[in-house]
Amino acid sequence: MVQLHGVIFDVDGTLVDSNDHHARAWYDAFRNAGREIEFARIRRLIGVGSDKLFAKLTGQPVDSPDGKAITDDCKRIFKERYLAQVEPFAEGRQLVERLQAAGVRLAVASSARREELEALLKIAGVPQLLDNSTTSKEADRSKPDPDIVSAALKKLDLPAPQTVMIGDTPYDVEAGNRAGVRVIAVRCGGWGDDDLKGAAEIYDSPADLLEHFDQSALGQQ
Repeated sequence: MVQLHGVIFDVDGTLVDSNDHHARAWYDAFRNAGREIEFARIRRLIGVGSDKLFAKLTGQPVDSPDGKAITDDCKRIFKERYLAQVEPFAEGRQLVERLQAAGVRLAVASSARREELEALLKIAGVPQLLDNSTTSKEADRSKPDPDIVSAALKKLDLPAPQTVMIGDTPYDVEAGNRAGVRVIAVRCGGWGDDDLKGAAEIYDSPADLLEHFDQSALGQQ
């Protein structure tokens, strides 16, 4: 087994309980624009880039006038209405600290903007991860394309086989696998095992992963 030297974290739905809040922000933004889109349809797409989410739900490109207006409104709504309601998942900070103590290099691969990511990492109690973060502006294509994971690998200066990604959505699993990175999935983002097929390991939450740390791929330092 290849020794582990780096871990790439997703944030939304992995370290913080924010997926429903993002879906509600999209739902509200679509309603503000006179579009009624079922919440369940939106929720299933949380985790893909906003460009892909908008296109899949509307059939229009995100760089259309409606696309820009709705995505901008969604960002505003999330910040003003829902960000304060986001809570960290238990033991997420402790999981990060254990990896840091073991000397593992850490990075973040998130589709969020830097300002939003900074706020979410503070909620998670791990603002130090911002130093090695990749955001939507650093990838030509959003998840489930592998670009943002590949960008995180470059920041870590590690080969993919020495790295694990921790995420919560099928889109994290696909992006990590396409970048050649093993993926540990957590169910706390709202997806089940069938959705997370392709992950090397699946746990309930950061707390569950921490409890089984030594038996997991993270224990291979």
